[in-house]
Amino acid sequence: MLEHGGRLCAAAAHYGIPAGEWLDLSTGINPDPWPVPPLPASAWQRLPEDDDGLEAAAASFYGGPGLLPVAGSQAAIQLLPALLPRAAVACVAPLYAEHPHCWQKAGHHVRLIEGSLSRALAAATPYVLLCNPNNPTASAHTRAALLHAADELQRRGGWLIVDEAFIDPTPADSVADLAGTPAAPRLIVLRSLGKFFGLAGARVGFVLAAPELLQRMRAELGPWTVSGPARSVARQALADLDWQRTARHRLLAAGERLHALLATHGEVRGTALFATLRRADGAQLHDHLARRGILTRLFAAHGLLRFGLPAGEDDWQRLRVALQSLPQQAAMTQPGAMHADA
Repeated sequence: MLEHGGRLCAAAAHYGIPAGEWLDLSTGINPDPWPVPPLPASAWQRLPEDDDGLEAAAASFYGGPGLLPVAGSQAAIQLLPALLPRAAVACVAPLYAEHPHCWQKAGHHVRLIEGSLSRALAAATPYVLLCNPNNPTASAHTRAALLHAADELQRRGGWLIVDEAFIDPTPADSVADLAGTPAAPRLIVLRSLGKFFGLAGARVGFVLAAPELLQRMRAELGPWTVSGPARSVARQALADLDWQRTARHRLLAAGERLHALLATHGEVRGTALFATLRRADGAQLHDHLARRGILTRLFAAHGLLRFGLPAGEDDWQRLRVALQSLPQQAAMTQPGAMHADA
């Protein structure tokens, strides 16, 4: 099993600091989540039903009618490679490690293409897969570039798979509205309620794709893939436009603040939900912060350290003080830069 952020209990045991005393910045989850209201008893007592309004709320939110609710986008990440013919897949790397892991496990030949969508297209593989914005580098691809890639892959009989787990703060950049439509029939988009809405524990995600592929996924997953309480919460969150507007404004401002805070400590690239710092001594910085009860996400192979958003002003100041206490030494970046396609 691959390692992920959020392993607070393991960090608490390793550093001897009680879990309740940590500032956990190891994930890119909104620290001010959508406020879950009390749920009716029926949400717990009855089996989930497909006509409860969730699909309609999701279609309105994402702008695309062809979608399938799944138990977090992770469920789709694991299943999708098994539903497509075995071939080569170009993954714009580095990226969320579950993607290449699951494609390789399903028998596909995985090619990791550093940083560039244009290079991935030039690899002439049947499948191109990327995260937008990318996790962990925070680099991004424009909607125009993605639609051009989807069109090129369609002409050669290929597929473009885009994981948009972190795109909700900037919905105009999304291509979800065209996934599986006549305009982009071989475009597959994955979305999640875990990051922007801060509802990672609910395990709710969506696949937007062509109807035939969604039907196959539904058949493989079977009934009740998303629990009744999770469906109820997701439906209400997706329909709460006022909260969404406020959250986007707040997260964009917080993302800029985090970027500015880290900018003097190395090469940094950010999104509204996290920022990633490149330093030659990233492992030492990770340890320096952890010894002060601040958990970040280290990508040692790439010299990257990802920071989620602090929740309140006390947490912001705690991070600032910890960064200021760094020894004045190697903040130089490793060779190579974090890329973004225009």
